[in-house]
Amino acid sequence: MLSIIDIVEDTMVDGPGFRTSVYCAGCPNACPGCHNPQTWDISHGHQMTTSEIMTVIMADPFANVTFSGGDPMYQAEGFTELAQAIHAQSQKTIWCFTGYTFETLMRMPKQRALLEELDVLVDGPFIEAQRDADLYFRGSRNQRLIDVKKSLAAGRVVIYDYQPRA
Repeated sequence: MLSIIDIVEDTMVDGPGFRTSVYCAGCPNACPGCHNPQTWDISHGHQMTTSEIMTVIMADPFANVTFSGGDPMYQAEGFTELAQAIHAQSQKTIWCFTGYTFETLMRMPKQRALLEELDVLVDGPFIEAQRDADLYFRGSRNQRLIDVKKSLAAGRVVIYDYQPRA
């Protein structure tokens, strides 16, 4: 079971193209200036099974998936199960937003398992003093778009090369 705030279909703000974004409840980071402070308390979500979430995700065969929140790494085991189900049933890419850094997640076994299921990680806490509305898919300059597969293979962070379409 995952504590979910909302699932938004056909959004374009949480990664490139149309996406189904799964917004979870629960975040220990409590970043000042957070865009979603209502998601911090895990009890504010409603309980959903992987199967229930998959029904929504698979309803749109063309939309990729984003995990956001809250912080999906706070419910890493449930999101790992969900990511594995997505991969078993589709070719959808998975992006994930977290307040943790890639380097920290690599040292946390449950979170590392989720990391290994992702395509792109948007990492780092939101820092209000580094807020930049011109960045693609992130709120502050310290946050990175990380190509997870390339980073795991290289043993270091490899930045995702996002090129917006003209």
